[in-house]
Amino acid sequence: MPGMRKTTDRKYRVIYEAVRKEIASGRYGDGQRLPNEVELVKRFRVSRPTVARALRELQVQGVIERRAGSGTIVRNSGRVRTGVFGLLIPNLGNTEIFEPICAEMAREAQAAHHTLLWGDATRGDDAAGARAEELCRRYIERGVSGVFFAPLELVPGSAEANRRIGAALRSAGLPVVLLDRDIEPFPARSRFDLVGIDNVAAGHRLAAHLLGLGCRRIRFVARPGSAGTVEARIAGCREAVRQRGLPAGALKVAYGDPADPAFLDGLLAPGETALIGANDATAALLLQGLAARGVDVPGRVRLAGFDDVKYATLLPVPLTTMRQPCREIGVAAVRAMVERIADPSLPGRSILLPAELIIRQSCGSGRQHAPASHL
Repeated sequence: MPGMRKTTDRKYRVIYEAVRKEIASGRYGDGQRLPNEVELVKRFRVSRPTVARALRELQVQGVIERRAGSGTIVRNSGRVRTGVFGLLIPNLGNTEIFEPICAEMAREAQAAHHTLLWGDATRGDDAAGARAEELCRRYIERGVSGVFFAPLELVPGSAEANRRIGAALRSAGLPVVLLDRDIEPFPARSRFDLVGIDNVAAGHRLAAHLLGLGCRRIRFVARPGSAGTVEARIAGCREAVRQRGLPAGALKVAYGDPADPAFLDGLLAPGETALIGANDATAALLLQGLAARGVDVPGRVRLAGFDDVKYATLLPVPLTTMRQPCREIGVAAVRAMVERIADPSLPGRSILLPAELIIRQSCGSGRQHAPASHL
């Protein structure tokens, strides 16, 4: 329930700010015990989980310490640990999904008294790797508290550049939270925290939906050099095909430029009933090419994508897609960074959120929306 969630967030933030200010004002000094949860519940007229969430945030900030049998103790006199975090997102200006994620990260960081640095490494050309590495060096020299890094893709030498950036940040002792993708190819994982969607589950959900509509041959379309998230989506699609008892050949993967007429012609083999774009941008180019050839979508070929970018509803045939939970990803990324700073000994974590299947006309389902899937 979105409205209920926003109300809960406001209540938790009110308690957090009130207690933090009381500590900072000297009402509670180092080593003093705060009121217990029951007392705070009565004072703020909220539920106990809401109080616990506010105290947990203060604990992560290093302001209080919660000791079994001793209660909640002030340990930092209210001097909240603030951080300056660098955004290292080479595709920020070229991949629409990162804009809302970063906007939510900025709001969450500001609420927790942190600062985000928006470095410029956005042009998607052959020099993107060099610019990303230079921005990485600048962040290290500045002494930022941590870095949010969305590894490069779709440019020459991206894998090597990603590994060099990861090694440089690790050598500098900087906490790192990866956004959307790992620096290692799927299914390998690096030691860094990763926040994104569960791409395997998302691929499975989308392919299962198309198969449920009667599709028996699906072509997954991706650009060469795509991130490991794409391979994870393909793995999910393959599992959906396997569970249906269909032959492995029912799903084929094609790597190429979706704007290339010759490549598109090769996708339209007899019997193909569905195309899945690795993202909405790929699906939109496929739709454009199909329309130019007079191929009816969804009558002749069903089409779907991933991300649910803003223009997905504005295409000539509104696009069925898997929606990324941008707000939740942004919030989870900032909190993962704060927790990583508070406890560097934590093992590398994969924080994978469920994507939501959004059904529109391009798949020929006849329905316009499907509830979130938590596979």
